[in-house]
Amino acid sequence: MKRMMKGFTLVEIMIVVAIIAILAAVAIPNFIKYRRSSQATACVSNLKQIQAAKEQALMAGKTTLDAATLYGSTGYIKVEPKCPAGGTYTIGDATTDPTCSYSETDANDTSTWHSLDRGATSTGG
Repeated sequence: MKRMMKGFTLVEIMIVVAIIAILAAVAIPNFIKYRRSSQATACVSNLKQIQAAKEQALMAGKTTLDAATLYGSTGYIKVEPKCPAGGTYTIGDATTDPTCSYSETDANDTSTWHSLDRGATSTGG
């Protein structure tokens, strides 16, 4: 009588591991790309929030635009925004837009992420 062996052979297990490795090789770079994209979107949103607070402070007659004026319980933004990618924000004066240090130091990212693009307009469709 032949005895039936239950279980997987080494070749079958190696094929499954190879398939998982191929899927991971495709998925991980895309995950990193989308993570960077979402960080950049959040950073630009923070820059717009800082710019709006600067404009409100100027309309209220404030002459100094610094962290003490814009952030905190008496400021225009309750909690100081932080760049999700690890950059730091520079508020700037009344004539300049706020900037993120991440846009200046990331050699791998040559796009306009992490900076305000004042020339871009959105057209609804």
